[in-house]
Amino acid sequence: MAGMRGKQSVRNMVLSLSVSSLAAAGIYVFGVPHDENNDPIKTVDYEVDLKTVRRAASYPVAAPKDGALPKGWRATSVRYTPQSDVGAVWHLGFLDPDREYVAIEQSDGRPGPFVDEVTQSARKTEKTEKIAGETWQRYEGPKYDALVREGKGVTTVVTGTASFAQLTKMAAALDARKG
Repeated sequence: MAGMRGKQSVRNMVLSLSVSSLAAAGIYVFGVPHDENNDPIKTVDYEVDLKTVRRAASYPVAAPKDGALPKGWRATSVRYTPQSDVGAVWHLGFLDPDREYVAIEQSDGRPGPFVDEVTQSARKTEKTEKIAGETWQRYEGPKYDALVREGKGVTTVVTGTASFAQLTKMAAALDARKG
C-alpha cells in the first residue's frame, strides 16, 4: 500500500507542475505585450535637473541649447554628483542619430584624473579644434574619443563612441551658464 501512495504523489506532482507550466506559458504568450519594434532605449527629460544643477553647481553647467542639435539626438542619462573624488560632476548622456554614445561631462576638480575617468583613459593628441570661438583639445582612446576644454574652475569634456564630427556637433551646441 505504501508503494502505491508514493506513485500517486509523484503523479499528482507531475500533473500539478504541468498545469502550472501551461498557465505560465499562456500568461507569457497572451498576457505580456511583445513588440519587437519597440525601442528599448528610454529617453530622459533633463530640463528640471539642468535648472537645479545650474543653481547648485559652482561652475557654469553645459547642456545643448534648445534646437541646436539636429533631429534624432536623444538624452538617455542625467546626473549630478556634488562631491566625488574628481570634484562636483555633471553628466548628460545622449545617443546620436546613429545610436552612438555622446556625453557631456563637467567637473570643478583636478582636470587630469577627471578627464582620465570620463574618457575611459583616452590620451591627449597634438590636435585641437576651434569650436564656437573656444579651443578644444582632442583625445583618442580605445573605447571613447573626446574633446576637452579646460576653463576657469571647470573642465568640460564631450566624449563617447561617436565620431569626432558628432562630438564637434555636440560641443558647438553647448550653452554653459549658471542659475
